[in-house]
Amino acid sequence: MTLRDALLASLSSLPGTREFHLHVLVSSPRKHGNLFPFANPRPRTYLQDILILLSEQTTPDSPRVFVSAIEACVYNIPSTSCAILYVSKVDSTGQATAPSPTPALVRALLLFYADPTTRPVSADHLWIHLFARAQQQYLFPNSSEYPNKRPLSDIKLCAWWKRQFSTVIGELASRAGDTCRTKLYYILPGLSEFEAFHSLERVYPSTGSKVSWTYGHPYSQNEIPLPCPSAGDSRHLGQCIPSFDDDPKSRFIDEIAYTTDADGIRSPERKRPRADTLKAHEEETAEGSEKKEGRNKKEEQTNKEVKKVSAEEFWERMSFRQECIAGAVTGFFVIAVSATTPRPLSTSEVSPLEPQPGQVSSQMNKRVLTSLLTSHEFPSVEKAVWSTKVIEDSIRGLCDGLKSNPRPLVAERSGRRTPEPDAGRTTLAPPQTPPPRLVNGKRPMVEISPNPFPEPVASLETYRSYIFGSIAVNNPLPPRKDHGDGRGAGDGIPPVITVLTARKKKRTK
Repeated sequence: MTLRDALLASLSSLPGTREFHLHVLVSSPRKHGNLFPFANPRPRTYLQDILILLSEQTTPDSPRVFVSAIEACVYNIPSTSCAILYVSKVDSTGQATAPSPTPALVRALLLFYADPTTRPVSADHLWIHLFARAQQQYLFPNSSEYPNKRPLSDIKLCAWWKRQFSTVIGELASRAGDTCRTKLYYILPGLSEFEAFHSLERVYPSTGSKVSWTYGHPYSQNEIPLPCPSAGDSRHLGQCIPSFDDDPKSRFIDEIAYTTDADGIRSPERKRPRADTLKAHEEETAEGSEKKEGRNKKEEQTNKEVKKVSAEEFWERMSFRQECIAGAVTGFFVIAVSATTPRPLSTSEVSPLEPQPGQVSSQMNKRVLTSLLTSHEFPSVEKAVWSTKVIEDSIRGLCDGLKSNPRPLVAERSGRRTPEPDAGRTTLAPPQTPPPRLVNGKRPMVEISPNPFPEPVASLETYRSYIFGSIAVNNPLPPRKDHGDGRGAGDGIPPVITVLTARKKKRTK
């Protein structure tokens, strides 16, 4: 079963009469060296990008409109037989017919990778990471201006994600039984375990749920292997916490590593005097070795600073970070799924870098995502319909070599453009820490050898078999919730109203 088929199957049971149109873009694996930038040696890692776009059509004659989108990444670490699913962003336009398909789409994606029978990555252990921070919009620009979109608040968002994870793990337990071992962790920085539990329970009570959560981090347990390999039993912070894009943990660990970078203002390097070719070559070799030794000392110093901080101290200090205490509650969720019986070793397994059927190039995935974030807006139905048609036609055109798609991926001559920001209306941007400290004007990057496999070229066959799919839904609507006494606004009987009167105090003579 492909990811597209699993997502469509999850939408088939939604109430109402409508038709869903799904686009799933999964990039081919590529080498990635910055998942654990402070581990020595760095584990060999392969990265895939996932972009899911869902549009809805209420009647056969009505236009399509985007309703949900998911951006995620999958990291494969073969040395430890681990994979990491990082859910980066989930968003909706608020223009879907109730109930929204977003929860079903999210759960289907998580269950597809959590279940070992459907997991497309050759790994015995899966780690799911998520950072929950409430915002008005994530992937659909200006969608917060649509009146029917109701973004969740900070506590409600954390409670919503905890509920989705609990549902997925419960479904996985009924499927896999004893063949999978799971552990669930969550932290709300700035809140104690008692405060965090009762804050989330007030929103979504976990009555009847058999899934148990641990309030804390997973880096002190030994039952499920961590993704980064370690030479001994002891691990330092750089071997525990993975580094993701736009993640507070990554920014904080960068700040810890480069705290002692106090080079200050340096004089320009002395120019090399003129000399013969042999002497110049010797001086150049000596200069290169000195720079290499300097870089090695720099790297040793940063690793030394990271090793000074334990995981407990790291999370305790995270509670004082601006991104976690700037007036809104944030949440970190980590789910671990481990197969009790490892996969048998096979000599015929394909290379982790070899593209699989249905995968697209990372540049195509990036191009579609950039167009969505920078060239379209969704504040009204009219603009959302137009943006949906442009992006969907562009995806098909990219698979067909842009032969059957006259529309440009970036809308330039449509007459529609994002309005200029109103000077009278100011909104606070989400809190962010400064970018990581640079070394010699550049962020330290690990040297990566070229990919021996060429980038896959999408075709119309790929588009029809793996990328695009649609499903028509015609299910009865759920019954309306009534009050406890059986009387409600939906049954034609007015509710009973009890008027309380204050008891008058008798006057004493």
